[in-house]
Amino acid sequence: MAGTIDQAKMKFSRIVNSRSYTRFNQSQNPDEESSRVEVKLSVDGEEEMDGTEQGPVQHDTYTRSSHSRPWNRWRILVWVGGVLVIFCVGLLIGYSIHRKSDLAPCSSTVPPIQEVPLNYSPSLDWSSLVRLLNDKLSSKAIEEKLSEFSQSDRKAGSFVDNKLADNIHDIFTQLNMDPWVDEHFVKLQYPDKSKPNKVLFGSEDIGSPDGFLAYSETGRKEGRVVYANYGQLSDLETVQNETYRLSLNGSVVLMRAGKISMAQKVMNAAKMGAIAALIYPDQADYKTISGETDLYGHVHLGSGDPYTPGFPSFNHTQFPPAKSSGLPGILAQTITANMARAIFAKMGGDNAPDRFKGEFHSYKLGRESDSVTVVVNNNLADTKIHNVFGVIKGYMDPDRYVVIGAQRDSLSLGYAKSTVGTTLLLELASAFTELKKDGFRPKRSIVFASWTAGDFGNIGVTEWLEGYWASLDRKAFTYISLDGVVTGAGSFRASASPLLHTLLQKTLGKVKSPGSNSGLLQSYGGVLSPLLKTMQMDDSAYPFLAMSGIPSVSFSFVSPPASAKEYFGTNLDDQAHLDSVTNQKVVELSVLAAQVAGQMALRLVHDQILRLDVTKYSDDITNRVSAIIQHVDALKNNKVNKTESLSTKWLNAAKSSYSRAAASLNTDIGNTDLNDMEMCRIINNRIMKVEHNFLSPYVSLRDVPFRHIFLGNGWQTATDLEMYLGDVHENKTSFDIDQVLNKFALLTWTIQGCANDLAGDIWSLDNEI
Repeated sequence: MAGTIDQAKMKFSRIVNSRSYTRFNQSQNPDEESSRVEVKLSVDGEEEMDGTEQGPVQHDTYTRSSHSRPWNRWRILVWVGGVLVIFCVGLLIGYSIHRKSDLAPCSSTVPPIQEVPLNYSPSLDWSSLVRLLNDKLSSKAIEEKLSEFSQSDRKAGSFVDNKLADNIHDIFTQLNMDPWVDEHFVKLQYPDKSKPNKVLFGSEDIGSPDGFLAYSETGRKEGRVVYANYGQLSDLETVQNETYRLSLNGSVVLMRAGKISMAQKVMNAAKMGAIAALIYPDQADYKTISGETDLYGHVHLGSGDPYTPGFPSFNHTQFPPAKSSGLPGILAQTITANMARAIFAKMGGDNAPDRFKGEFHSYKLGRESDSVTVVVNNNLADTKIHNVFGVIKGYMDPDRYVVIGAQRDSLSLGYAKSTVGTTLLLELASAFTELKKDGFRPKRSIVFASWTAGDFGNIGVTEWLEGYWASLDRKAFTYISLDGVVTGAGSFRASASPLLHTLLQKTLGKVKSPGSNSGLLQSYGGVLSPLLKTMQMDDSAYPFLAMSGIPSVSFSFVSPPASAKEYFGTNLDDQAHLDSVTNQKVVELSVLAAQVAGQMALRLVHDQILRLDVTKYSDDITNRVSAIIQHVDALKNNKVNKTESLSTKWLNAAKSSYSRAAASLNTDIGNTDLNDMEMCRIINNRIMKVEHNFLSPYVSLRDVPFRHIFLGNGWQTATDLEMYLGDVHENKTSFDIDQVLNKFALLTWTIQGCANDLAGDIWSLDNEI
């Protein structure tokens, strides 16, 4: 009762005094995840009581009269009676309010927070989920989709490409995946049909190939032809060494396809002063293709639209005219094997070294009088392209997502390169949608992406990354590429961030080989490391990893030798040839590829803690630092000038800091209650920052797009420092102590910064350095 009286007094006091006060409003947020408390200060003249706004209220004033009148008995009685009446009214109001609050249910004041179950029902444990996923990956559905999407003329921006995009959007819509489309306006280069490209030896017409290299310079150039094997730097150096003494300045360099990308070949030739480059498929490397097979590709040593470097190619975006530094600036053209044979038959000069020789009878390096003319008439055109997306949203961390993507365009037929990947993208989208209907609730989201303009240098992928950099930063935690996942049979190759090595290994151990109870990993030797290769720039996963700092993986079933994707970039990349090299197992291998990608994605969105193994980078960092230290020791032993001031102590300390931080994180994971969602999110935040923190903060994204210090490309990488120190040791270049100290400092602090962030809270940092 005392409380009731106090409430009445308080309300009476408010009525009488009408003073301003602070108002708290508690309401449920739209997501029903937590209550929100709103704090407001009432403005002058505004009051609120019992949920009803009052009109303007006059504030307290105190006015003293100059003459006080005497109180008579009647006035005293009236005053006392008024007080009693007001007291009784207040008492009744307080009692009424108190009773209502006792009788009212809790939901009438604060809606209850919906508790989200942390664990799946027993029928959806991990084994059951994997079994369900595998059951839903139908070989019949994959076979039907392969036929549906194996269309010709899939060039980016073409009618067929846009129609495919519409079909994919419709499928995502039918799957209730809230699809959306991302448009970009990019510059693509195609041959001019009215003025074909051509090659001449002297005055003799060698031919007009249908194949071409996008982003070549256009025009007509004539020069001495020099054969330079695969066009690797070591090959170019060989033809210029003391034995052969051939100058590449002003020359036309003839190279065979393979080993490195076409863009790297052309850029290497341009750096040596060449005016044009010709690339052909030698039948020593392309054993099953005909002599008339054309090659298609591009020469941009980078990714994305080379005319908006570092920026997204959105419509009406105003940027000053610019070109990527990855454009070589010389003429470049592919020719057939028969055209190359005709050129070699006319060439003279020294015999090529044995390692330069392929399947032709004669391989000459070229003589001064061997003149070749190259004519390129490609047209550069503004083209609208479409990326298509669908999403399955997570229930715990919907703002964190794994991206599964596939390229749908192709300059050639592109069956292995893009049809298979697009088919598996849609089959996985369907399978995960069905899993949700069966009760699967992913903790994080899965984004399915169909890219275009991949054959021009991952343009669709890169423009999306550039356009939504801020939205993707530390939200997309893994990218899984489906491009070229089936190119042969009998072996397996993968490229991945070290963070994904453990997950890939365990997944390959669980996916069963056809007709066997053993896993794929066992059938390929039981060890992952021989199956791994360094991710190359032409891999669609590379921009995610080296430019955006998102852990990425690409993989493929291949035919030994694993590097021979003979049909890629040719019009022989069709169903018949892929059936031939896989022994009619395209559908069977496609199902296995879908299981590998699907189980990796499933594990990443299923567990409370992200399955990204931060300790794997410890080994990689140790190996890189050890190699650098060996180079430094070799220079000091040779008493190279000024190397005495070069210390590897701090680089070694940064390496140790990362190892301790990674081990500490694993300890924290082991001590964490996995039902504590907030703690799991904090740990996942630490894990997600690792790859991103290996992007050097000391270089410009526009100047050096692939900023990753271990997997990127540029002067900021550990590889570049190793190569420089090695060149100094071999007397190929002079030693610049200032340059080396600068690289040491930036590399050290990039590693140390990653270690600090991985360690977590500021009081957990390792300050030994």
